[in-house]
Amino acid sequence: MAIKEPGWELYRSFLAVIREGSLSAAARSLGMTQPSLGRHIRQLESDLDVVLFTRSPQGLAPTDLGDELATHAQAMYASSAALRRAASGSNAEVRGVVRVTCSEVIGAEVLPPILAALRQQHPGIVIELSLSNRSEDLLRKDADIAVRMIRPVQAALVARYIGAIPLGLYAHRRYLKSNGTPLVLADLHRHATIGYDHDMPALRAIRDKLPFGREDFSLRTDSDLAQLAAIRAGYGIGGCQCALAERDKNLVRLLPQAFAPNLDTWLVMHEDLKASRRTRLVFDHLALALADYVGVVA
Repeated sequence: MAIKEPGWELYRSFLAVIREGSLSAAARSLGMTQPSLGRHIRQLESDLDVVLFTRSPQGLAPTDLGDELATHAQAMYASSAALRRAASGSNAEVRGVVRVTCSEVIGAEVLPPILAALRQQHPGIVIELSLSNRSEDLLRKDADIAVRMIRPVQAALVARYIGAIPLGLYAHRRYLKSNGTPLVLADLHRHATIGYDHDMPALRAIRDKLPFGREDFSLRTDSDLAQLAAIRAGYGIGGCQCALAERDKNLVRLLPQAFAPNLDTWLVMHEDLKASRRTRLVFDHLALALADYVGVVA
């Protein structure tokens, strides 16, 4: 009759001997010494008041009772492994919703592969992606993270500078074949140009580099996705992020010496969210990936 309840480490050693067939091999598999493992087996037999193994030329062979107990010990091992996985998951797996806001073109053209990579690493995170060329209020918690083209000034916001996105003037080869190629900025007056409808702060630095304004545009829209689509369709000449334009071999950069502004890019979140593990994880993932996109080291 058993004197006391055996500890789990004794059953673990017992299963290792069942699996490996010898004390020496079982000890190596567990990272133990052979004498220590031998003591575990003797202690288990003593606690249960049974014989679990017999010695043979081939090593240790389980008795009939040893075979029977091995089934129950294996169930204990499986439960222990499941417990460890559950505990590990609660510490390592990040779950929950993170709301990200950004411009249309960043959200539709830049972030999808970045978020796909995040999904592969952390499937428990749900992303709400809000696309708008007008900034959502992070102070009111309208969003958790924002990709912005203007440096935030509010003290309650945490901002990381990502880098400067190069911009350029582009047109489709089909448009240039029909309408010719401008040689200087002044030539743009004779071309169909694509630009903004309403003035926005992020556009002011770009606007000042052009020789004309809103009334001169042949197509006016505040949607940068619509502008990009019009350039790709051959409507006319418009501004575009260079990294996006380079994906399409039919888009030609024009007047790079005369028009080459940069769009400063910031990643922002409310300081209260620094303690949120999932928000911080998404923030850091976006920071690294966007830095790679703009070609700088964060």
